[in-house]
Amino acid sequence: MSADRREAGTQGREGRAVPRLAGLALAAVLACLAAVATPASAGAAAQAAPARTAVADDGAHVVARQWIDARTLDLTIDSPAMEADEQVRLLLPPDANAHPHRRWPVLYLLHGCCDSYVSWTRSTDVERLTAGTDVLVVMPEAGTDGFYSDWWNGGSGGSPRWETFHLTELRQILERGFRAGPRRAVAGLSMGGYGAMKYAETGLFRAAASYSGVLDPLSDPGGVLAHLYPDALWGDPVAQRAVWKANDPTDHADLLHGIRLFVASGNGLPGGPYDGSSQTTDGTEAEVHAESRNFVHALRRAHVPVTTDFYGPGHHAWQYWQRDLHRSFPMLMRAIGAQAASAGQAAA
Repeated sequence: MSADRREAGTQGREGRAVPRLAGLALAAVLACLAAVATPASAGAAAQAAPARTAVADDGAHVVARQWIDARTLDLTIDSPAMEADEQVRLLLPPDANAHPHRRWPVLYLLHGCCDSYVSWTRSTDVERLTAGTDVLVVMPEAGTDGFYSDWWNGGSGGSPRWETFHLTELRQILERGFRAGPRRAVAGLSMGGYGAMKYAETGLFRAAASYSGVLDPLSDPGGVLAHLYPDALWGDPVAQRAVWKANDPTDHADLLHGIRLFVASGNGLPGGPYDGSSQTTDGTEAEVHAESRNFVHALRRAHVPVTTDFYGPGHHAWQYWQRDLHRSFPMLMRAIGAQAASAGQAAA
């Protein structure tokens, strides 16, 4: 458990650990960023990039960056927590160049299993959705099935330490080099929905949203998590039950008082608006639907307010998650005080 996490007031999460499945290397050098070539279209946004090296307390730092377009910047971070280079995609605030000294509210978007840090910009309209809002969007790599945890690894701990990478190393780099402010929200789909609610427990976030999230893994350890390495993630669900409980958001609902929450899921049955002609039940969505309801019941027992959207028929698919993002976006932005971008800066 990181010192930063303890300072945030989270207790009872000892022995946590979960593996690293790295992403692909991207991006260009940071020390004196002026030397890095950027696309002509990046123009003003390139000027808003950090002009100095940002280093986390443990030495994690940006070793490369690559401009994808005027707002989209990919970073490669040398991470001691991961013992490897890991990638992060940023969407810069539309007004980043117009206000070079302002600190920005931050929205973390967490990807799902078997995907990567590029998935949100690849599969949703998040760039267009945020074009009129001054928010820094952070989309970090989390491994194919990293589950936003520091892996147990048979009790030996060590890499991969995804939680430490995201909440300590990356956060410090963003604050020290990319003008990220202290007002944060987090949202994610499937495995990322799990990560959103787990990370919200730390007190580092003002709002959290889960879209088809794995929110009660201990209720069905043979389900979504059955394919993972049993001795690596959290150990055996019986022998290491305490480790599983420490990593189960439903067991920590009482830690979410004061955080604005949104939980959405379909029930896996066919007939949803994006299911086409499919007449089969989606077992994954059915499972996360049950887990999401367990989580919501735990929140209500703890008297923690939550907004839900259990929308009935619907499969485990991006079309639903984009809709979930749109439906929760106003709440997430209000929670972190994000403001409308200047008319001249916001892209259509």
